[in-house]
Amino acid sequence: MDPGTVLEELAQVAQQIQDQMQDAWQQPVLDGPVLNSMAGGLLQALALFNQSLLADPGRLMQAQAKLWEGYAQLWQHSLAALAGQTPPAGAVADRRFRGTDWQLPAFDLIRQCYLLTGQWLLEQVTGVGDLDPATRRKLTFYTRQFADALSPSNFVATNPEVLRATVESGGQNLLHGLRHMLEDMQRGGGRLDPRMTDPGAFEVGVNIAATPGKVVFQNGLMQLIQYTPVTDQVYRRPLLVVPPWINKFYVMDLQPKNSLVGWWVEQGYTVFMISWVNPGPELAGKSFEDYMIEGPLAALDAIEQACGEREVNAVGYCIGGTLLLSTLAYMAATGDERIKSATTFASLLDFTEPGDLGVFIDEDQISALEGKMAQTGYLDSADMATAFNLLRANDLIWSFFVNNYLLGKDPAPFDLLFWNADATRMPAAMHSFYLRNMYLHNRLREPGGITLAGVPIDLSKIAVPCYFVATVEDHIAPWRSVHAGALLPGGKTRFVLSGSGHIAGIINPPAAHKYQHWTCDSLPTNPEEWRTAAQEHAGSWWPDWKFWLGRRAGGKVMARMPGTGGLPAIEDAPGSYVRMTSHKE
Repeated sequence: MDPGTVLEELAQVAQQIQDQMQDAWQQPVLDGPVLNSMAGGLLQALALFNQSLLADPGRLMQAQAKLWEGYAQLWQHSLAALAGQTPPAGAVADRRFRGTDWQLPAFDLIRQCYLLTGQWLLEQVTGVGDLDPATRRKLTFYTRQFADALSPSNFVATNPEVLRATVESGGQNLLHGLRHMLEDMQRGGGRLDPRMTDPGAFEVGVNIAATPGKVVFQNGLMQLIQYTPVTDQVYRRPLLVVPPWINKFYVMDLQPKNSLVGWWVEQGYTVFMISWVNPGPELAGKSFEDYMIEGPLAALDAIEQACGEREVNAVGYCIGGTLLLSTLAYMAATGDERIKSATTFASLLDFTEPGDLGVFIDEDQISALEGKMAQTGYLDSADMATAFNLLRANDLIWSFFVNNYLLGKDPAPFDLLFWNADATRMPAAMHSFYLRNMYLHNRLREPGGITLAGVPIDLSKIAVPCYFVATVEDHIAPWRSVHAGALLPGGKTRFVLSGSGHIAGIINPPAAHKYQHWTCDSLPTNPEEWRTAAQEHAGSWWPDWKFWLGRRAGGKVMARMPGTGGLPAIEDAPGSYVRMTSHKE
C-alpha cells in the first residue's frame, strides 16, 4: 500500500473514531454523578495540597533546586555518552523501556528525564507532612496515573520501537492500531475497551474452566459444581469453595497446567465449587446476607444431600473469603458446626488499610455510585474493571495501548487476561452494603458491628482452625491488612505470605517453580515482627497448605461420582451461569 493510500485510510478511520467519541459523550454513563464525584474529590485534594505548598515556600524552592540539579546531571551524562564515554548506571529497569532502542542517547535522555520528573512529582505529594492519610492516598494515586499517562512510551514521536515499526511498515502499524481502536470503541458502546488477549483463543468449558464435573444444585444466585474424582479414594470431608463474585470462579480452573481445582481433585478431595450468577436488574435487591444464605449455607445443605456428609472444609477467595468468614461468624452464633476449617486467599476482614482501592471510597463517591446503581439495579462490570485496571495502569492499560494501537499488533493469547476480561456485575443492594459496612465504616472487625439474617456477628467467636494466604505485591488486599484480619478469628490460625500479587501469587502451581512463600508457626500481632520471624521457602505455598488441610480432611472413603448421590446432575460443568456475559455484542 502506498503512503497516500495509508494516509487516506488513516483519515477515514480517525473520522469514524471521532464519530464514536461524539456519540459516547452523549451517553449518560459518561456524564454521570460518579465521574463528577471523583473529579470533585480530586480537586479538593489538590486544593489542600496547594495550600500546604504555599504555606512552606522554602520547601518548594528546595524541591525545584533538586529537580534542576537532577536535570543538569542527566545532561552531563548525555554529553559524555555522545563523546563515547560510558555513562553511569541509569534508572532502575522499567518494562516500558526494555527495548534496546531506548539505550540510544536521545531516547535514553528522554526516558531518564521522564523517570526523574515522575519520581520528583510523587515525592512532592508523599513528602507533604500536614495532609491526612486519605488525601495523601488520593493525591499519590492520581499523580501516579498522571505520570503513567505521560510516559514517552505512550507517544509515537518518543517511542523508538513505534517509530521503527512505522518506518518499516510504511505506517501500516498506525492504520492497524486505529482499526483496533475503532473495534474496541464499537464493542464498548463508545467506551474505549482495549482487548487484553485474543478472545478466540479460549472457550469456557473447552480449553478453560474444563475440569470435568456436574452441576448438582442451583438457585437464583448460584450453581453448585461437583467435580469428577480422579482417585479411587477421597478424603471424607468435602471441600466447599466460595469464589469471588466480582469475577468468575474459573480463575481457579484455568488450564490443566495451572488449575487449582484440578490439583485439589488430584490430591483426593471431593470439590464443590460455587458458580455465582451474573446478576441483572432483576436481582437489584439481593443483599450480602442473601449471598450468605443462598451461597455457602445453601451449598452446605446441598453437599449433605449429594454425598451424605455434614462436615466440610471451606475455602474463600477475595470477597469470597470475606463472605466465608462472615458466614462462619453467623454459624458460630447459631450453633452450626458443619464447617470444620476455613482457608482464605487474599481476603480482607479488617479494612483499616484497604490499599489503593481506598482512593475510590468516601461518602461522596459511594453516594454517587448508589445513585447510578439505582437507575440500573447493578454496578456495571465495565466500571469495576476500570477501577481494578487503574491499580496497575502500566500493565493493564498502557501496555495494551502501545501494543494494540501504536504498534498495531494483536494481543497474545493469555488465559488469565481472558478471565480478567470476563467480568461480572454487582447487585445494587449487596454492593452498597459491602462498600459502606466493610470499606467505609470497617464494621466487620467489630463484635456485633454487622448483622446478617437478624443475627449480630462476631468474628472472634469463630473457633475452627483458619489458614490465611496473603500476597506480598497485592494492591487489592494488602498483605498487612490480610494479616490484621487473620488476628480476628478466635481459633488457631496459620498465616502464610506468598510472592507476587493478588492472582499470580495464589494461582501458582508447584510444578511452575515460581516465586516464593514465607511461613511462621506463630502469629505476632505486628506484621513486621511476623515478617522478621518468618522463614522463606522457594516455590509455591500449595504444599504447605496441603499438609495443613490434610490433617483436617478426615479418613479416606470411596470416591463419590457427581450425580449419583442424593442430587442428580443438572448439566455438565462448568454450567450455564458462568457463561453469562456482561459484554455488549
